[in-house]
Amino acid sequence: MRIERLSQDKIRFFLTFDDLSERGIEKEDMWRDIPKVHELFNEMMEQAYKELGFEVSGPVAVEVFALPAQGMVVIVTRGKTDSVYDYDDSLDYNDIYELEVTLEESDLVVFSFADFEHLIEAAHRLQSFIPGQGKVYLYKNRYYMVLDPVDVDEKTYDSLIAILSEYAEASTVTQAVLQEYGQVIIEDGAVDTLCQYFK
Repeated sequence: MRIERLSQDKIRFFLTFDDLSERGIEKEDMWRDIPKVHELFNEMMEQAYKELGFEVSGPVAVEVFALPAQGMVVIVTRGKTDSVYDYDDSLDYNDIYELEVTLEESDLVVFSFADFEHLIEAAHRLQSFIPGQGKVYLYKNRYYMVLDPVDVDEKTYDSLIAILSEYAEASTVTQAVLQEYGQVIIEDGAVDTLCQYFK
């Protein structure tokens, strides 16, 4: 589980599918109101307090984005409240939080490359699997490839993820963030374009 502060009142968690399975949670469970999910949220809030000093009480907006190959991104935004709670392990945080949960699932696959050369090499390996696909963004000195593997069978999909994992890492950054804050390098057909211009 990774955590980062986005602003004074907003933090982002990245949960891999391993993080979920270690806690006995399936991806589909995140859509249900069950004790295991509440325990996970409480654990996340404890980690947020310990690592970032991020305290939560009162209204909380929680956005959950399911990413097919990567895991889940959970964005927690605290609302304004007059009451202040001291952090206490014995408190039942279900009584403190007023959760407003938004769930979104994306079929997009987003991988982050530290080096442009790795992006080119990956494109050459991907071309036979998914020609005509892909967008490339530059964001915070990293290259991001976004693929939409529609109409791809499970075996091909697994091959795509395996190839991408050799050259890059699964990204916690969503396409919406890349569109808003990143720079578009290749708008469409990135795999073919990279192969055409970089032999």
